[in-house]
Amino acid sequence: MRTQRNALLCLVAIATLTLAAADSAFAQKSFGRGVSSNIGGTRPQGPSGGGNYGGGGYRGGWGVAVPGALMTIPGMVPAQGGQYYVDDGANYGGGPGPRQSQNSPRRGPSGAPSANERRLVPDEVVIEISNTVSPPAIDALQRRFRLTQIESQAVQLTGTTLYRWRIPDRRSVTTVVRALEGDALVASAQPNYLFILQQNDSAAAAEGDPAQYELAKLRLPQAHTIAKGDNILVAVIDSGIDASHPELAGAIAQTYDAITTPMAPHKHGTAIAGLIVAHGKLMGAAPSARILAIRAFDPKDAGAQGTTFNILKGLDWAAANGARVVNMSFAGPDDPAIHRSLEAARKKGIVLVAAAGNAGPKSPPLYPAADPNVIAVTATDADDRLFEQSNRGRYISVAAPGTQILVAIPDGGYEVASGTSYSAAEVSGIVALMLERKGNLTPDQVRGILRATAKDLGPKGHDNMFGAGLADAYGALMAEETPRTTARPRPIERVSAGAR
Repeated sequence: MRTQRNALLCLVAIATLTLAAADSAFAQKSFGRGVSSNIGGTRPQGPSGGGNYGGGGYRGGWGVAVPGALMTIPGMVPAQGGQYYVDDGANYGGGPGPRQSQNSPRRGPSGAPSANERRLVPDEVVIEISNTVSPPAIDALQRRFRLTQIESQAVQLTGTTLYRWRIPDRRSVTTVVRALEGDALVASAQPNYLFILQQNDSAAAAEGDPAQYELAKLRLPQAHTIAKGDNILVAVIDSGIDASHPELAGAIAQTYDAITTPMAPHKHGTAIAGLIVAHGKLMGAAPSARILAIRAFDPKDAGAQGTTFNILKGLDWAAANGARVVNMSFAGPDDPAIHRSLEAARKKGIVLVAAAGNAGPKSPPLYPAADPNVIAVTATDADDRLFEQSNRGRYISVAAPGTQILVAIPDGGYEVASGTSYSAAEVSGIVALMLERKGNLTPDQVRGILRATAKDLGPKGHDNMFGAGLADAYGALMAEETPRTTARPRPIERVSAGAR
């Protein structure tokens, strides 16, 4: 009997060793160097930082019970919460760099773009590194991954430094981002995404025409008897603003240029600033507010284009220079680096307002409007109908007029144009009125008041087209109590693919 038991135990031991060897070979073949397997026990993290299967071995295999042993054939499924760390065998110059370690500052999903994402600079990456990392270490990192530095920016909002590096060879952005994410020095890596301003030009109007139907719709004349936004700083991250326009006389507090090319006044930025602070032939939503003019978008074809890096530079400058409100009348993909800065800005008490987007009802959510830290504004017309090209989604907070709006343009001109950009600017102005009236309002309280006092449009209650309804400047100022609100959850639907 004892002889049979010993023989059986020997067979079990041999089978276990054979399975472990086969499993290790399978893992090496399938997942590359740095990934090891573990059968039925806690796998210690090796110095290479290779395969971590949740600390508890593989899951999803099948078991065979024999006296004194349980043999499990690995199913190659990581334990819940585990992560794969895979070395693809690529050598990015100077030998392999440090691998992702338990102490690396980077956590969360990969910053690599989705398969069909085209809204990015094709040969650039944006890398975020802790301010504690030494310059020689950063230089070594750059050489190790064969990248060329273009510029860097210390970001006060996040306490890190952003680096914009060029990929000088033909490697894809996705390949380089994923490789960088395996290095312990890199807090995050991602593409330098592209964003576009949200406007639709239409026929020009006679210069000086004072017809602004949005004033009555938003009850701004009544609101201006209470507040005009005196000295509230509103940052406008946009294209170049014509500070010499009569509508903007004395209203530009400071300017910042995030772009190295010569600045030329642009229609979009000038129109947005005018809708907030105009005080000539036109009347802005907050005529006594002050503008922090930030150029982060350069003219391109009929519109203007901005990048992750320049938008982040502008946002950080706005926060450092006392902005109470930030208007973002542009749209693009879900951007992790911009999300982190927006989150930090909201925590500092800065109210963030963005255009919902003009991509139409079938478009996935556009950002930054769909970011949970931002008040998303859609557009309506003179009959309170939704602007046909407006994006839809549960992240929409409120609506404001944005169809056939009379706006200021460079060289003292005026024109009529449409877009959610203009609706966002009007709401930014209303927020300035609210902050003059009650300077201690938090961003969440501002959102709550705007939604609670809005005029319901469309289906009863909050909906995907109008949000809570048409903003009411006078109602927001007269609100007796501040609604208890929390930041809205990050929407389930996400931008995953496709250029728009």
